[in-house]
Formats: sequence, structure tokens, C-alpha cells
Amino acid sequence: MRNDYLFTSESVSEGHPDKVSDQISDAIVDLFLSKDPEARVACETMTTTNRVVLAGEVRGNGMIDRDGDWSPGALEEIQTAVRAVVREIGYEQSGFHWQNLNFENHLHPQSSDIAQGVDASGNKDEGAGDQGIMFGFACDETPDLMPATLYYSHKILERMAADRHSGKAPFLEPDAKSQVTLRYKDGKPVAATAIVVSTQHAAGYHEGNKEAELKAYVKKVVAEVLPAALLSAETAYHINPTGKFEIGGPDGDAGLTGRKIIVDTYGGAAPHGGGAFSGKDPTKVDRSAAYITRYLAKNIVAAGLATRCTIQLAYAIGVSKPLSLYVDTHGTGTVGDDRLEAAIMGIESLGGLTPRAIRTHLGLNKPIYRKSAAYGHFGRKAEGDFFPWERTDLVADLKVALG
Repeated sequence: MRNDYLFTSESVSEGHPDKVSDQISDAIVDLFLSKDPEARVACETMTTTNRVVLAGEVRGNGMIDRDGDWSPGALEEIQTAVRAVVREIGYEQSGFHWQNLNFENHLHPQSSDIAQGVDASGNKDEGAGDQGIMFGFACDETPDLMPATLYYSHKILERMAADRHSGKAPFLEPDAKSQVTLRYKDGKPVAATAIVVSTQHAAGYHEGNKEAELKAYVKKVVAEVLPAALLSAETAYHINPTGKFEIGGPDGDAGLTGRKIIVDTYGGAAPHGGGAFSGKDPTKVDRSAAYITRYLAKNIVAAGLATRCTIQLAYAIGVSKPLSLYVDTHGTGTVGDDRLEAAIMGIESLGGLTPRAIRTHLGLNKPIYRKSAAYGHFGRKAEGDFFPWERTDLVADLKVALG
């Protein structure tokens, strides 16, 4: 690995059109899981000018039965959930308004061909919902063991959204993007060389004193979010570099579920298997296995067994046991990577990392996903049932397993 280099990650706000779609899809997952912990959901959302369209496969008691009939009131609950997401984000614009948007629901019953491969029956354990490869990652660059470039990109937009919702920054509108470039020396971040923030704004905040106010506000947020040691007179700021940004969100650009997978994970600092998370119930290993690999990597770093860790899992549709487990501590491990692999597979509570064991260990069959659909699935605070994959409660088990 190179020790001295520049690296960049980006984030997008909750009002970005793709993130609007992700949050709607996960609101549908939560709705189904609130009725039936064993519900099956694969929900895709498309957003554009005053329109939201859902499509996908679903199954779940209290919402839709195995014959494909909707339960009384289920369709109204789905529409209510969709409009609530848009309202909570803050879209009340002529081109995208929670109350006035046109809504289409094209969800339909899950394919029986897929169901037979996933469901447990007789002596057959529950299989993975699809084939695929999933990666998890952790490093010691930030308190939450995330890559610093992505961590601070998220934090900038989270702070701006909080100020928008509270009324502290009334000139901000929901759509925004950020990007942070850091200089690394000896593999550690030492300086921010460039900060990019593009934010949708109220009328007129692209010129004169109002533009100056907006730019001063963004620089203040950056100064409050990033460690002072990373910022200097050499840090370059690019704030709304194209100028006017009044038309945004789904009115400015169509949004789709699953188009921000690098923002959702590690900002490009680690591999990604390709599968998106939002809109999928936790039987889909695209989601649950990505969560368990983050959990494992984070616990390895938290245990002091490495300062950087990448983990890969692979599955086949309908097969319960993973095809492979791969651990790479990038030369930072205190024990061999093969020993870590053996230790993980030997921890009884992990159950051999079958889909059912993953969901049981992390408690994933709950309506906990809407919160994960903006500002990253990882590097968040584990609180109650939310973000259980961010817990570091496996540290003791890892140390025992390693002797």
C-alpha cells in the first residue's frame, strides 16, 4: 500500500433524489416487517417531478397474503408511508411536494420460484436469497472506525440537514452533495486539501450578499465538523461551484433505489460486492451479509487485532452456508488472517454465518431500516434496535477464540 497520497470520498443528503428513493424503499421494508418479522420485500422506487413509482416483489402477513390479495387498508398504508417520507425530508416545492405528488404502486407477490429456494422446509435450512459477494471494512481513522474522507463527508451534510430542519439555516433546501479530499501521510489523514459542497438553496442565494452568507455558513459547518488539525489556509473550498441551485431533488433529476452504494458503504476505500441495501428485507444477503461483515471487521479493529480490516463473504441462492470467508488485515494484524477466519467460523453465536444465524445474531427482523437509508449504513451509533451491526460486543469472543 502507498503511504502518502490524496484520497476523496463523497456523500449525498437525505434530499438527493436517489436517497429519497432509498428512504421510501426502506420505509416499505419497515412497514412490512412491522406487520410480519418474516416478511419478504424487494421494493424499488423511482422518483421524478411530482411522481413516485414503486415496483417489486413482496410477501407478508398483515399486508399481502400468499394468494396475492392485499389486506384491508394495506394499499392506503403504503401510500401514507411514502408521503410521510417525502414530508419528513422537507419537500414542499412546486416540482416535488409530499401532498401533491402522483403515486403509483406496482408491488406484487413474491415469485414462488424464489421463495422455494429461500424458505426453510423439512430438513432444509433457509437458503440465501440470492448469490453474490459482500464486503465489510473497518479502520482506525475515526472514532467510529470508518474511512475519514467518507465519515466527514457524511457529517457535513448531517449538520446542514439538522440546521435546515431546526430553522437555523432557512436558506437551505433538501438536496445537497459533499466531497472531502484528504492528504494521507504514513497511511494516516493529515490535511484536508479540498472540500466540495453543493446545496440546493432558497431563491436568490446564488448571488450578492446572500451567496456570501451561504458560503460563510458552509465554511463554518466544515470548521465545526472536521478536526481543526486537518484544516488550514491551504484547504480549497468549492461551494456551489456551478452557481445557481434552486431546482433540485426529484424535480431536478430522477432518483432510483440503490444508485448510491459507495456512499452507503465505505466511500471507495474498500471493495463493494455490487448489491444495494435499501428496499430489501434481511433474508437478502446483499444486505444482511454486508452488515455482518462490517460487524466482524469493526470488532476485529476494536479488539486491537488490526488497524485496518476487509472481510468478504460469498453465497449461492438457496444455499445456507457461505461459500467462502476471506479476511485481509492489510499487513496490520497482530495474528494471521487465517487464524481470524478460523476464529470467526468457530464462534458459536455466529452460527456459521448462515442467513438465519446472521439475522438472529444481529436482530435484523425488525423495522429498523429507514434510518440507515441516508448518511451511510456504517459508522452510525448503535442505539437500541438500530444499527446493531455497529456494536462491538464480539471483542471478547474473538479474543477467547484466538486463545
